[in-house]
Amino acid sequence: MIKIAITVDELTNKITQIEVKGHSNKDAYGHDLVCAAVSAILTGGFNTLSDKDVHMDLKEGYALVSYKSLPSVFDAVVLKTMEVQLMTVQESEKKFINIEFFKKG
Repeated sequence: MIKIAITVDELTNKITQIEVKGHSNKDAYGHDLVCAAVSAILTGGFNTLSDKDVHMDLKEGYALVSYKSLPSVFDAVVLKTMEVQLMTVQESEKKFINIEFFKKG
């Protein structure tokens, strides 16, 4: 199962971190469309982020985007778009993706 943790700032409601762990294991390696969809969303989103103080880590079975301070307006929109896209995949593949939200103050 792919486990996704999205951390949101309590005051601004901006996403400050997205962490993704695991594989869906819906199909064999190289044929798993759930993993491919999540990978495409993350890669595209990471390539779009522009803040200099963002920490990004993307490797097989793990991804992290994290901000020490709040993201810019532009990056906040990118992060929200990534959230909506990931939730869309989860909607049709509930057995293979779990998204949890956390508040940070």
